[in-house]
Amino acid sequence: MAQLFYVETLGCPKNQVDSDKLVGTLLADGMSATDDPGTADLVVVNTCAFIDVARKESIDTILALDEQRKVGGRLVVTGCMAERYGDELAEALPEVDQVAGFGVPVNLITKSAGKRSIALSTAIPTLDLLNLPRPKSAGPWAYVKIAEGCDRTCGFCAIPTFRGPQRSRDISSILDEVDQLQVQEIVLVAQDLASYGKDRPGELGAGAIVPLVKAVSARVAWTRLLYLYPSDLSDPLIDAICSTGVPYFDLSLQHVSKSLLRRMRRWGDGDRFLRRIGDIRDREPAAAFRSNFIVGYPGETEKDHDQLLAFVEAAQLDWCGFFAFSPEDGTYATGLDGVVATSLINDRLAELREMQDVITASRRDDLIGTTARVLIDNPAEARSTREAPEIDGIIEVPAHMAVGQFHDVRIVDAMGPDLVAESL
Repeated sequence: MAQLFYVETLGCPKNQVDSDKLVGTLLADGMSATDDPGTADLVVVNTCAFIDVARKESIDTILALDEQRKVGGRLVVTGCMAERYGDELAEALPEVDQVAGFGVPVNLITKSAGKRSIALSTAIPTLDLLNLPRPKSAGPWAYVKIAEGCDRTCGFCAIPTFRGPQRSRDISSILDEVDQLQVQEIVLVAQDLASYGKDRPGELGAGAIVPLVKAVSARVAWTRLLYLYPSDLSDPLIDAICSTGVPYFDLSLQHVSKSLLRRMRRWGDGDRFLRRIGDIRDREPAAAFRSNFIVGYPGETEKDHDQLLAFVEAAQLDWCGFFAFSPEDGTYATGLDGVVATSLINDRLAELREMQDVITASRRDDLIGTTARVLIDNPAEARSTREAPEIDGIIEVPAHMAVGQFHDVRIVDAMGPDLVAESL
């Protein structure tokens, strides 16, 4: 009888891709998946280490799964926390059988006895998860990671310190993965999506994201891009995104105050962002926009906050996230003065979120009475091109509509971020 494995994934879509590839490798090694960690011979936790809240969730999950696993089952921790804090994590969590970085060789995590806790730096060679095969997707859409690492030096972000510099994949390997997944929608992800190819000037080069988007779009009905750095949002890339039929723009803005953005080691300002958004809307009135903003970065003044409020009101983005600044070891921001009090950060977050909730609800109300083509993700649950999977609102549809298929519907109601539709 085949050994059973259970994988718990925390964090961002890029982590989900890593887990899918680990699953593919474990299946190829003769193991079988289970939804019950209590029956698994191997329990793997793919952790997130982006901010304090994510790290706490990772630790809580590890401890909870340790209590659930069966006698003799192995508990392995991988992902960002393992990569960033491998030795410390192994020492602090004697419950864990193995702490390993990205792409643990399967024979080690399933068969080695060794010590109860094995440190990343001394025990584990790594595989390149980017180019491992994946099983066919269980749903009608899938994330595809096109690059690993990041070459930017944003003041708040520690990702380059443990994910390393950018490493872009071959277009051919990406397209092979797209074909293997057999889905209706591909969501391209990376730490710095629009910079795809810059690290390989002789083979790919700057702007390689454009032919990649076109090639993926020729294979699937919908192609969506997440996490676009604003300075690299070129006219050819905008045109390529619009030509896919999914004019969805997820812009990594982080703030709009020019002085604060420079303190963040970021490009741009609110006026530039508004002009670019307006230009895209002129080209494609149906374009949908998402962004995220950091609140309480060291040095953020009331004037900076007021600029962000004014931008949110003027931009009328469909979707928007606001997150409290989290100081990360080894980042530029940890040495900055002007620390913002937690109570003030919370007040600013509440003000921004309240404003955006009204904007999002209004933009959803505007869709009532319109028609849309939707992809059915689950029974009675669908999305149009305006909603990214797992992130944005959903569209409630009649239960008889087939999962994995496209249907044309009429929007008849809105409930905050979600819509209700009926068959045409």
